[in-house]
Parts: sequence; structure tokens; C-alpha cells
Amino acid sequence: MLALRFHLVVLAITVACTQALTGATLQFELSEGDIVLRGKDARLQLVVSQRDGDSLRDVSHCVSYSVQPEGIIDIDNSALVVPLTNGAVTVSAQTEDGLVAQMQLTVSETDNEPPLSFPSRIVPIFTKLGCNSGGCHGKAAGQNGFKLSLLGFEPRNDYQYIVAESRSRRVSHSQPDHSLLLTKATGQTPHGGGQRLVSDSYEYRMLRRWIAQGVPYGNDNPPQVVSIEVLPSQRRLFASATQQLCAIAHFSDGSREDVTRAAVFQSNDPEMADVSTTGLVTLKDLVGDVAIMARYQGQVTAFRADIPFTREATSETVPPVEMPQPNNLIDTFVFKKLKSLDIPVSTLCDDATFLRRASLDIAGRLPTLDQIHQFESDTSTTKRQALVDRLLESPGYADYFANKWNTILRNRRRGNELSFATVAFHQWIRDRIRQNVPYDEFVRAIITASGSVASNPPVAWYQHVTGINERVEDAAQLFLGQRVQCARCHHHPFEKWSQADYARLSAFFTTVSQKGDRDPAEPLYFVRVGGASAPHPKSGQALTPAGLDAPSVAIPPDQDPRTQLADWMTDPTNPFFARALVNRYWKHFLGRGIVEPEDDLRVTNPPSNPELLDGLAAAFIESRFDTKQLIRLIVLSKTYQLSSEPLENNLADRRSYSRFYAKRLPAEVLLDAVDHVTQSQTVFDGMPVGTSAISLPDTNFASYFLQVFGRPTSSTACECERSQDANLAQSLHLLNSEDMQKKLSSDTGRAAKLLADTTRPQEEKIRELYHVALSRTATDNELKSALTYLSEKQHSREAYEDLVWSLINSKEFLFNH
Repeated sequence: MLALRFHLVVLAITVACTQALTGATLQFELSEGDIVLRGKDARLQLVVSQRDGDSLRDVSHCVSYSVQPEGIIDIDNSALVVPLTNGAVTVSAQTEDGLVAQMQLTVSETDNEPPLSFPSRIVPIFTKLGCNSGGCHGKAAGQNGFKLSLLGFEPRNDYQYIVAESRSRRVSHSQPDHSLLLTKATGQTPHGGGQRLVSDSYEYRMLRRWIAQGVPYGNDNPPQVVSIEVLPSQRRLFASATQQLCAIAHFSDGSREDVTRAAVFQSNDPEMADVSTTGLVTLKDLVGDVAIMARYQGQVTAFRADIPFTREATSETVPPVEMPQPNNLIDTFVFKKLKSLDIPVSTLCDDATFLRRASLDIAGRLPTLDQIHQFESDTSTTKRQALVDRLLESPGYADYFANKWNTILRNRRRGNELSFATVAFHQWIRDRIRQNVPYDEFVRAIITASGSVASNPPVAWYQHVTGINERVEDAAQLFLGQRVQCARCHHHPFEKWSQADYARLSAFFTTVSQKGDRDPAEPLYFVRVGGASAPHPKSGQALTPAGLDAPSVAIPPDQDPRTQLADWMTDPTNPFFARALVNRYWKHFLGRGIVEPEDDLRVTNPPSNPELLDGLAAAFIESRFDTKQLIRLIVLSKTYQLSSEPLENNLADRRSYSRFYAKRLPAEVLLDAVDHVTQSQTVFDGMPVGTSAISLPDTNFASYFLQVFGRPTSSTACECERSQDANLAQSLHLLNSEDMQKKLSSDTGRAAKLLADTTRPQEEKIRELYHVALSRTATDNELKSALTYLSEKQHSREAYEDLVWSLINSKEFLFNH
């Protein structure tokens, strides 16, 4: 018999079922062996599935339930089982067409009412009701004189807040129903948070009984929740379908509990799916995938649903989709998922589109006329591979990706004057990218940097990212894809990282010091002699260094602990390092991360295609962290080369890469593209004439264009600083700003040169303009319209300016598609 603590465990297994003539079967998703409900407070969430071939669908709320003998348990209309009295019972579930599944239950100890444990039984109620959330009493200062620890991570403090503060007025042992704790929650007493409880609810009864028992605290060292799981953990569901979940807590003593009604559920994409407080998932009318987070007592997990195109409810069956032959492992994993979702892929893009797309994504610039003509005249079957190789060896590649890393490494001046440290660090980043230094060596050099900027430019990272906390948080987010900021002050609400995990990670940086008698513009960083440790923020206990989910390391006093950190980070077995980088680069090229946001790789934010992320990470490790090889792999996949034009049946896809997702050009790339088309170069203060926006050494150069189009400020390590949203100011700037007018009407600009060129026919000049702006040949209609307009304007300079202006303001120019 399976021993359970207080509640019942629910685990996936098929129990006795009757098969209909159609081949369909019915099954409970329940535990192996006998099922025992212990005590009056035990609860069991039934989950029943109907199998038709390889397909499973939830019928938990569609079947009729019966029990024999009656009077031992009760099953409500949400398929929740509650015990009534001791005994054994058989539960049957039956569909309208006669499918039946059965399971055996045993109820015991209903006549026993043990004292309720505050940490184990009461704190989860506050979390479920939102009382200890950051927007209520869990905020740092509390709410209206009452404070709880955030999400109940400090139960001993919460106990004191409730039973001892304010002269114990919150609980009344003699009259539990008149306790302020209950009258506030039920709305009988004015409460800023509104009504949170009803008087006949399970939670009310638990709180009332705890108060009546004399508010016991319980065991000081109760079994701890070490993990939770949801069942089912993954399903293939149709749009608008529902799925009941059950949550199971695993404890340090080996016991398990059904905690479905005590867990907190949350959808990672409310546009794809909603989830109720009881764990009932309701999908929206979209295709793709969605995750549902479940949280209980500091532990988190997620349920994943894949949603195919086929609409089962309306019997709208789409014929099986055919996938192209894969180019590499990327296509294998992407096409496999698309096939499972019944989503077809768009056709491959044409050569002109690929040339423009790859040039913008790899080198951050539009292709030149010579490059366009060279690519058009190349008839070889490997022309796209050759183009990618040329782009990766071009100065533009080093400039563009140096701009990317320079921004998120927060390399920026502090005053108005460009500093030596900023320029030196930017140049160092650019050189490493140009030389294709392996990514693990690149990261190691930054993490372990010491000395002065003049001798070791990566030291500038320590100059720009000041303080141990910032360094810990930036390093984790940049190189591991882990946002640990929350764990600085409390247990992470959406992850398993605790304050102890944060302190152990910060211990690697505690021996880094800055020499005080140096020039502030060029400080000297060194490592102090002495053991590395960091105090636990609550207990003050000295904690030794350790990576996330890694054992502590013993570091001799005469060694730099950051070397051990770099060793752990860059180890091929590290579960975070390679995945973080490949996801970041995937988003750069495909417009959306496999995990989104790209630097938030937590358990409760699962990848849209786990096999793809794992495959890319494995290939990156196998290449010895060769970023150019990673880029080749991505750009030469058919997935990247798909057209951005949607098909009728993949229009709703937003996450599975059935087509190329068009993306607006980044601010610096767009400004350089405008300069390229108008042949009017933007001049930046303090920089040589001809300096492009993507090659600027920091983000503090004055430019209204860059500002309005979302250039980041480099104040954080998050790429979310870069805004890709469209707004009215952007449109107005391109349409009629003085800056744009100057570029268009420049005496040395493209419009003036086109007018002055009388040796070529108008058709040739228009075709050149389309090549320059859009990297393609003008269509017959476009050519005819342009010629008509020029004729009406008597081939004036204003007419040529208008043509350039119209192309710059087109969506085709503003987006990489």
C-alpha cells in the first residue's frame, strides 16, 4: 500500500478500463497500488482521459461518477474527492457512449484531527489567496500595518506577525469565527484586499480549526517540499480544449501529496490559454504551444500543451502536411514539431530576399550594388553558403555583433566625454568577434579580468558593473540565462533559487577589489588574498562559493575564486551555458527565442521546442563554442530561409517557425540603411566622418533618430532595453523631420546624383534605386509608376527625392523579411 501524508498523491498510470468497439479506452490518471485518503482534510483531484489511438483528451468533467458503497466519499462537479467516513470504495467513471474506468480507494483516520502545522497547512492558504503576494501583505513594508513574508518563505516570522503582533488581536481562540484574520478575509470587516474567502470553503474551515486548536506552530523541522510535478506533464490538445491538471508535492521524507487545490497556477501566455485556481486549463483559438506554471511551497514546475492546427471540435481535418527535406539538425527538429502540429511551412524565400535578410542579420547593413550583382550572377548551387562565409569574414560582422555585446555588457561612458576604458573594451570585443575566439574563452576573459584597462580591457566590465550584486545578476543573466535578481531578497517566486543559492554565487566575486589611489578613469582591479565566502542575508552564516545547482567548491586562499566560477560556467556539462547563448543567437536571427524572453531560461518558462534547443546546444558544445559555426548552422537551415509570406494554415503560428517572422530593423541598422540609400552620412560627435551607427563604441552618442527608434541605454544587461515597438514619433520622423529632409535634399545625396546622371536611361536609375533600398529588381508596375511620376514632375530633383522618400517609408524597407 502506498503511504501518503495527509492528502492523496496522484500519479500517471492506466487503471482498469473497459474498451469500446471503436477501440477507444478510458483511464484514470492515478497512482499505482491501493489509494488511501487519510483524515478528513484529504482531497483528491480526479483526472480522467479518453484514449483514441495515439490521442488523449481530458474528459474529467464530462463523465459521470458513481461510487460503491455510497457514503464513504463525495465527488463534486469539479471531480474533487473528499472523504466522509472510513472504508473502502470503488469509483467508476463512465462516458455517454459506455466507456468505463474504475479505481479503488481507501479512506481512513477520518475520526482523527491532529493539530494543524502552520508552515505546512496554513501558509499555503495565504499563498493561494494572494495574501502574501508582492502586491499585498507580502510587500517589503507590508499592507495597512500587517506584514507577511513574500510567498511565505519565512513561516516563523509570519507566525509571529499573526499570533503575537498587535496584542494578538488577529486570532481569537475562544471565538474563532470572530478572529480578525477571518472577518477581514470574508469581508465582514472592511478589508482593502476585498473578500478572499467564503465561510463554507475548505480554506475557511482549515483556518478556523487552526485557530480553535490554539494556533499551533507544529514541528520546527517538518518534512520539506523538495519538488512538485503536474499530471499530465504534457499533452497534445486542440484549440479551445480543456485539460484538468493535478499537482503533486514530493517531500524530503519520501512522502507525496495531492496539492492541486493548494497550488498556484499561472499561464505563461494568457493569449494562448487560461488556467483556473483549481488547475483547469482552457485553451484559446490559437495554434502552437503554451506552458502552465504550478507553484507550491517554493517549488515550481510546468505543464506544456502542444496545440495543432486541426480543429477537432468542428471536424476540420487538414490533410497530413508534407515537410521539405531538412538541411541540418535545425530543420529536423523544427519540421518534426510542425508536422505534429499539422502546420505547413511557407516556401523558401528567393535569392534577393535571402541576400538582404542575411546581410542585415549578419553584418547589420544592406548589400551594396556590387554585392547584389555578384550574387545575382552566381549560378552555383552553393551561392548562399558562399555569401554567408563572405559576410562572416566582413568588417560588418565584427562591428554588428560587437555592438550587440557592447550594449548588454553595459559598456558606456559615465559622463559626456568618451572614455579610454569604453573605447578599449569595445575594441577588445570587436577583435575577439573578428578573430572568432571561442565563446567560452570570451566569457572566461571577462569573468576573470584583473589589472588595468590598458593592459586588460575586459576589466572595464568591472568598472561599468559596480557592486557584487550587479556582477552576480549580470553574469547569471548574460551567460547562463538565469534571472536570479529576485533571490537576492527572498526565494525566487518562479524558480527554485533561494537566497542561499544567490549568496553562494556571489561568493565568487567577494575578493575582487579596486585600488583606491588610482585614476578613477582607469582603475586597477585585483584579487585580495583570503578565502571567498558570502553571508546568508537572513542567518548571517558564511557560505562558500557554488554555482547554481552545483556543489560548493573549496578554494585555496591564494587562488582567484573567479577561475573556479569560469571553470564551472564553461564546462560542457553545465546545463545553462551553451543553451543561453544559442537561444540568444536564435532570437537574433529568427526574431523570437526558443525560450522567450531570450535570457529567462527558467523551469516555468519552457522552450517552445525542447529538442531544438538541446540539439543546438549540443552542436555548439561539439564545435568547441564556435559562434561562427553556430551562425552558419542557423542561417543555412531551411527554417531561416523560409519566406515571411504566411499560408492560410500557418498564419496563426507565432512560436513554431513555420515561416520567417518579419522584424523591424534595429535603430542603428536602420539609420545606417537610411544613410546608405540617401548617400548622406550621419556624423557623430568625436568620431571620424564615415563612422557607421553599428560601429559606435557606446550608446551615449547624441542622436534623436537612434533614441526614437529604440536604441538601448546600456543601463542593464537585458536585451529588452532595445525597443522594437512602432510609435507615432518614428513615423513622423521618417515622414517629415528636418533631419530626414536634409538627407534627402543634400547636394551630394543620391537624389541629386540621380538627377545629374544624364548618361543612363530613367529605367536603369529606378532599377538601381530599388536595388539599393530593397535589394531587388523593381516590378513592372513599380517601374511604370515611378516613370509616370518622374514625367509628371518633369524629372526634377524633387521627384527623385520623393522616390527615395517613398522607399525609405515603405514597410519593405523598414523590416527585415
